[in-house]
Amino acid sequence: MSLHEKLRGGGRGSNTRKTVTFGDAAEVKGSPGWSVVSLLGLVGLWWFIKQGSEPIVNDRTFPSLRQTGDALFELIDRGYRRVGLWDHTWASLWRVLKGLLYGVVVGVPVGFAMGLSNRLRGIFDPIVELLRPVPPLALLPLFIVWFGIGEGSKVNLLFFAAVWIMVIAARAGVLGVQRSKVHAAYSLGANRWQILRYVILPNALPDIFTGMRVALGVCWGTLVAAELTGTTTGLGAMIFAASKFFRMDIVVVSIIIIGVIGVTMDLIMRFLERRLIPWRGRG
Repeated sequence: MSLHEKLRGGGRGSNTRKTVTFGDAAEVKGSPGWSVVSLLGLVGLWWFIKQGSEPIVNDRTFPSLRQTGDALFELIDRGYRRVGLWDHTWASLWRVLKGLLYGVVVGVPVGFAMGLSNRLRGIFDPIVELLRPVPPLALLPLFIVWFGIGEGSKVNLLFFAAVWIMVIAARAGVLGVQRSKVHAAYSLGANRWQILRYVILPNALPDIFTGMRVALGVCWGTLVAAELTGTTTGLGAMIFAASKFFRMDIVVVSIIIIGVIGVTMDLIMRFLERRLIPWRGRG
């Protein structure tokens, strides 16, 4: 039996029958049926506020379902400002993915270092706590001056939005490791690398995945403002340009696309989470 199997509970014979019905986080899977009901309720509310000769919200400030659908087909057919809808979408998605990736690559090692070393925590803690509360958008003028109005300022702004979340998540994951597991690993003859590989990393992965999901949402929220200047491609740029001409239908379509992409990416993250860390919530 490997060290990893010993630490995880000794193999197949260690399975126990579940008796907990309330408070067992590992058994909370969500209900697709209720998700569909929630989505239909939102669409129904949209339809309701646009009904009648004098709707609650007029068409110039908020489009109807039909206007939004027409705008979507218009964007698919002709694009916007001589740029195809796919090109706008891919430009935004690529910026978010790069910003998130850089945030994970930098933030996770820093978080691990802060959780494993008093000296490194003393070095990084003031920097993290000083910069973490700063809104990324407050740094947009500085980033434009430092990195120009091209891709550099946008990707670095998204990196700034993601990195502190990943640092905190990784640090929390390391600090949450039970001391008894570390002592058990040492008693089984594990060295420091094995402790990191088989004890600390598996216990920190749930927090890291949670941090990635949070950082992903923050990156999408920051993206729209990041694309307001210096670019003609991207969903944020499309929202800004359409709003100047009061094309609220295109604005709403862009918002829906961002939401759909965000939900899709979150579902992918949940799937990977279930596959890669099936022990989440199981102690």
